[in-house]
Amino acid sequence: MRVAVNVNGRITDDKSATISVFDHGFLYGEGVYETLRTYNGRPFLLYRHLQRLRASSSALGLTYSMDDEDLVGLIDRTMAQVDGNDEKYIRVLLTRGIGELNYDPVSCPNPTTVVIVRPCIEVSSDLLAEGASLILSSVVRNHPQALNPQIKSNNLLNNALAMQEALRAGADEALMCNYKGEVAECAQSNVFIVKNGSVLTPPLDAGLLEGITRNFVCEIGPSIGIPVYEQPLSVSDLFSADEVFITGTTREVLGVREIDRKKVGAGVPGQITRKLTTEFKRRALEHTKPTS
Repeated sequence: MRVAVNVNGRITDDKSATISVFDHGFLYGEGVYETLRTYNGRPFLLYRHLQRLRASSSALGLTYSMDDEDLVGLIDRTMAQVDGNDEKYIRVLLTRGIGELNYDPVSCPNPTTVVIVRPCIEVSSDLLAEGASLILSSVVRNHPQALNPQIKSNNLLNNALAMQEALRAGADEALMCNYKGEVAECAQSNVFIVKNGSVLTPPLDAGLLEGITRNFVCEIGPSIGIPVYEQPLSVSDLFSADEVFITGTTREVLGVREIDRKKVGAGVPGQITRKLTTEFKRRALEHTKPTS
């Protein structure tokens, strides 16, 4: 099959997969998820993703009995059902499970586990060369005391509204500020700027998800002579930057050419962005290289 879906251990194609309308993930958005992709046919940074999945589920008081190896087994079995040798996109979801029409976790004794695997859509060579178009969204990132952005929740309305605004504007991504007006993150990615040879990215207390790719880039930079710092960023910092780029599991390291139709830097991905893009891909392939 082209797309495989594993719901509580039962694997079907995408058209046959079902979940109960009484699942609290559907009713109330009570659930968490992780998005991964493969290189060389192997999930990249898998255990970092599983660690964050556990942290997110713990924050919701959502307990499940499976250990990491059980989850890896579910992923492997689902991947094995997808035809072709393309690299894979993997989404792992945990929900509160089926329960009564209330908010009481006790009514949901068994969490629901879903794994979705389909071919990974690679970033086009044109977009890599030209850079992405962003808008500054009118949607404010959730206040951390309302819904902590550190929880990678299935409840993505905040992100979805911002991204829909970007799509209406013909842009590739929506940049969101926090309640203080500081730059936080994008609807589907983390954001970085380059200034005077250094890379800067908002700190976690700006109200953003601690991205797995974000952290990996923060490790790559210093190792190849590019300083990376966490620092509060303003909107004016974006437009005075030499370069801007975004990071995410499927977008990897992607340069930004414009924000709100205003050119960023030279209007194409800059030298440091390109260097990080190349080094990220090299290391991802190296990390997933089959061992003999």
